[in-house]
Amino acid sequence: MVTDRPDHSRSLKSAVERVAECQIVVTVQPWSLTGPVLGVIVDVVLSRPQSRACLTWLTQQLKSQSPPILFLTESTSSSALREARAYGASACLPLYTEPRAVVAALARLIYPNETVTDLIVRRGAVCTGRLLDDMFRTAAAGAVNMTMVEDALDPVVNAIQEGGLTRWLDVVWEHDDATFQHCLLVAGLTVAFSQSLGMSKADQHRMARDALVHDVGKAQIPLEILNKPGILDTDEMALMRTHAALGYDILKASGNCDPVALAVTRHHHEMLDGSGYPDRLSSDTIADPIRLLTICDICAALIERRSYKVPYASEEAMRILVGMSGKLEYGLVQAFGKAVASQESYLNRAVA
Repeated sequence: MVTDRPDHSRSLKSAVERVAECQIVVTVQPWSLTGPVLGVIVDVVLSRPQSRACLTWLTQQLKSQSPPILFLTESTSSSALREARAYGASACLPLYTEPRAVVAALARLIYPNETVTDLIVRRGAVCTGRLLDDMFRTAAAGAVNMTMVEDALDPVVNAIQEGGLTRWLDVVWEHDDATFQHCLLVAGLTVAFSQSLGMSKADQHRMARDALVHDVGKAQIPLEILNKPGILDTDEMALMRTHAALGYDILKASGNCDPVALAVTRHHHEMLDGSGYPDRLSSDTIADPIRLLTICDICAALIERRSYKVPYASEEAMRILVGMSGKLEYGLVQAFGKAVASQESYLNRAVA
């Protein structure tokens, strides 16, 4: 985005970042673009010599790429439009066009076969996948950058809010790594459930964070166990079950970690009847965020593809969850069923 009006462009930058990374370029030289450029938004006063010099420099920088360039113009007169096109404008919009409409217009130029919603969902999945890659790599050494985790929450919440669970899952099923796919799926289910319950945006972010870090302990489980193409034996299962406590230790060592995230990570396999692990908690000792995420975690495990099992259809997965009354909170299971009811036919695509 090229701008000489940073205050005006701030909201526009936020709208762009819902679909793609955005580099701001102010009308001073010299500067250089980093990486490939998919599209350009020009928000400058063309009558200013500094703006014209900046656009000439931009043209030189982009000469090997030729991305679409969208101009925001103060005037829609034919002379103003001609001047914008002289600087490479692919299209022009009035200066005070709503930011979302500006993003939609540029998106149509870049991706004519995709909607803004598609791009928001894919952006969310890409950002989350990148986070998981970094998080699991550093967690193997015993710590996680929680600031980086917090920075990845908006894309997840935005993706579910804009595109719903259906589109999120469409991207998730494309992921090959089983652990990453599981974390992405649990995150989507958890945020969708949180939104259906009417949680505040802040609470949705907290639940998204808890979902993303809940299995971080698997970073210290041997890959031959994580990726075993079959049922784990007794010793392997015992080792796998250490991931909850390991995750707690990793987050604790990371510092500045919310107590709820610590509790969810350690206790997301606890059951209300005391049959879970690692601490055999029961009843009122299991907090609501843990109860909520545990339901999403179990559902994800049921509907996922695995080399050693056929994924359950959504109706069967819900029957199993309902049958776990006494282990899971029945009222929450019912609410979860309502939250994903509109997605049931889609969830069944996991079986295909």
